Amino acid sequence: MSTESDIRAFLASRRAKITPQQAGLPAYGGNRRVPGLRREEVALLAGVSIDYYVRLERGHLAGASEEVLDAVANALQLDDAERAHLYDLARAAARRPARRGRRARGPLPDSVLRVLNSMTDCPAFIRNGRLDILAVNGLGRALYSPLFTQDAARPVNIARFQFLDPGGRAFFPDWEGSVNTTVALLRTEAGRAPHDSDLTGLVGELVTRSEEFRTAWAKHNVRLHQTGRKSFRHPTVGEITLDFDAMELPARPGLTLTAYSSAPGTPDHDALRLLATWAATEQPHLTGTGTGTDADADADADADENHSRRR
Repeated sequence: MSTESDIRAFLASRRAKITPQQAGLPAYGGNRRVPGLRREEVALLAGVSIDYYVRLERGHLAGASEEVLDAVANALQLDDAERAHLYDLARAAARRPARRGRRARGPLPDSVLRVLNSMTDCPAFIRNGRLDILAVNGLGRALYSPLFTQDAARPVNIARFQFLDPGGRAFFPDWEGSVNTTVALLRTEAGRAPHDSDLTGLVGELVTRSEEFRTAWAKHNVRLHQTGRKSFRHPTVGEITLDFDAMELPARPGLTLTAYSSAPGTPDHDALRLLATWAATEQPHLTGTGTGTDADADADADADENHSRRR
C-alpha cells in the first residue's frame, strides 16, 4: 500500500472507533451512515475546517504542522502508539527522514553479545522491527526451540513462524492475542520504515499466504511493546507464562533486546528452571540462528538507510 492509502485507512479506522458520546458531542437522532464519528465532527473537535480535515484523511499529511497533528490525535483520542504512528505517517508523506539518523551497519557489538550471553537465568534475544531474531542466548534458544528447526529460514522470523508454520498455532496458547500483537508491531514498523523492502516483502508474503494475517493487517492497529506477559506451550516443559521486558539498544537504533523472567516460587519459575536443565542437556542439538553472526547483521543492515525508531 502507498503512504496515502495507509493514512486514509488509519484515520478512517480510528474515526470509526469513537462514538459522538465518547467524544463529548450531542447524540443526534436518526440513522448514521458511518460508524463512529463523521469527518465534520473530527474537524470540529480538532479545530480545523471540514475541507482541510477531508484533505488530511485523503492522505495529504505532508505539510501538516505538529499543532494540527496533535489536534487530530486528540480529537481521535489516539493512544501513545497511535499518536507516534500518525507522526510517522506524516513524515513518510513529506518524505522527511525519521528523527534518529542512520543506524550503524555491521555485526552486533561484542559487548552487546556478552551482555546477552551473560543472562543465563533469563531467555533473551535481539530482534529488529521485522521481528527477525538476530541473536539469542542459550535459554532463549531453548524457549523458542520450535522456531529453530533444521529447515527454518534465516534469520528466524517470529511472524512467519506464527502464521505460516504448522506448529505456530500450538506454540502460542493465546493465539488471537499473540498474533494481534505481532501484526500491530509490524504495522507500527511499517509506519517507521515505509521504504524497507524486506519488511514490505514479509508483509506481502504474509498477506498472500495467511487469511488471519490479512484480516488483522487491515485493522491498522499499532502498539508499543515494552513490558507485559506472554504464554508459550513448550513441547518439553508444557505451558509457561513469563513476564517480558523489551529494551531498545541505544547503540543500535531499531534493534530491541527482549528478556523473559518469572517470579521465584511460582509454577512458571519451576518450569523455567526445568527448561534450563533441558537446555543444558540438549544445547548441542538446538540448532538455529547464532548469537550475532555476520549473516544476521547483514540481513538487518539492508534497511538501515531508511529505518529508525522514535522511542
